[in-house]
Amino acid sequence: MAASVERTARPLTIGAVCRRLKDEFPDISISKIRYLEDQGLISPQRTESGYRLFAEQDLERLRTVLRMQRDEFLPLRVIRDELDSPAVSRRRERRGSNTPENLRESTEPRLTLEQLCERAGVTPAFARELEDYGLIARMADSAGDGYLEPDADIAALCARLLRYNLEPRNLRAFRNGAAREASLIEQAVTAGMRSRNPERRQAALDELSTLAGLSTELSRLLFYRALRPTVSGT
Repeated sequence: MAASVERTARPLTIGAVCRRLKDEFPDISISKIRYLEDQGLISPQRTESGYRLFAEQDLERLRTVLRMQRDEFLPLRVIRDELDSPAVSRRRERRGSNTPENLRESTEPRLTLEQLCERAGVTPAFARELEDYGLIARMADSAGDGYLEPDADIAALCARLLRYNLEPRNLRAFRNGAAREASLIEQAVTAGMRSRNPERRQAALDELSTLAGLSTELSRLLFYRALRPTVSGT
């Protein structure tokens, strides 16, 4: 056991880091890791001969950066600022439970309006405006009455977008687009989800998770392609 702990704590080379991340981020490369270092997102140690050595906390920070790029479409400058925000760090600790499978669980705890505002760092008036435009939703069922955990993350993101003069009424396009994508994916797994066979239902849940990931990646790529004329000035 001691030997295993020692191996885990040993610094990783950039090649080892790349291999550790490959399953979750298939397009990761050594050159991309070096670029993120050049941009100040990570700061691995250097040996006297100049080789990079990554501690476990460096690996986790890199994984967070890559997830923020992939899942939230954030530019590197914003990611750098976000990583220095304690409030954002607390939200990310909770985000691990917001998988497609867990979002379907009726037993997920509910947040009051006050709890949502505290976690998201927004005012009740702003939260109600988000609800008016369908960006967050108060739920009432057998599990209770209130907001789901992801609603706090959504409210926090909308508050950040407000800094760029994107008001809740401007964000309905995101809601509508997400609803259309979700409907399309649900159609692909509906039969399996309704099956009486537990193994078939579990397979459908696995498919839902896979499809959600693929849909997110496709949306990200199409989003950046659409922005390319703006970036290039053409």
